[in-house]
Amino acid sequence: MKKLTLTTIDKHRIAAVHYERGAGKAVVLAHGFFNNKEVALFDGIAQALAVEYDVFSFDFRGHGKSSGLFSWTSREGADLQAMLAYVKSLHYQSIGLVGFSLGAALSLIEAARDPDIKTVVAVSAPYDFWQIDFNFWKPGMLADLKLNLGVKGRGKGVWPGNPFEPKVAPITIVGKIAPRPVLFVHGSEDWLINVRHSRELFRKAGEPKKLVIMEGGGHAEKLFDDHPDEFVKTILDWLKETL
Repeated sequence: MKKLTLTTIDKHRIAAVHYERGAGKAVVLAHGFFNNKEVALFDGIAQALAVEYDVFSFDFRGHGKSSGLFSWTSREGADLQAMLAYVKSLHYQSIGLVGFSLGAALSLIEAARDPDIKTVVAVSAPYDFWQIDFNFWKPGMLADLKLNLGVKGRGKGVWPGNPFEPKVAPITIVGKIAPRPVLFVHGSEDWLINVRHSRELFRKAGEPKKLVIMEGGGHAEKLFDDHPDEFVKTILDWLKETL
């Protein structure tokens, strides 16, 4: 694993890693709120995908070892762009994006802007930041919160910034990704971002597209925690078909 330090257009330092296996195709992972590239489950996802591809993972600003404050998707596109610029400089045959939660929102937004992204996987994506559900009474909430404890929670955290800066709603741009393919993955019991978000994004997206709803599944990396084999196979099968 190679450690990297990138610089964004607005001069933030972004910590990244490259799981290098000499593959001709690259996958970039984009974590969600309160996570980072070194958290146990996220690192586990990266290593599982690195069996087939060169994988790049990084910390959004305000997370992990990156500088700055997290702006709730308003400015983090610059972080993803810095990661993608580095990956492009290595001249891979193709590049795919796999994003989680707010990282999935940013992945959709960037894919709509950048034609060099060949395929996208959006896990637990919100269609609009201001429509996130926060259904704290649902049973899955406590199970998800347990991921912040012990080994699985080690290293988690965030330095939050202003949540009220203007944002792009993924629902407004998802149709621009076509004809490049998008896979939406969501847990049926997601308490934070209800499955209706992926259903709406899928409805608005152009072809080719696919929606996978994991029955009983929770939010984002909780899908990998509860169903690691099914989750990884779902993503790898998609990447083999579209990347």
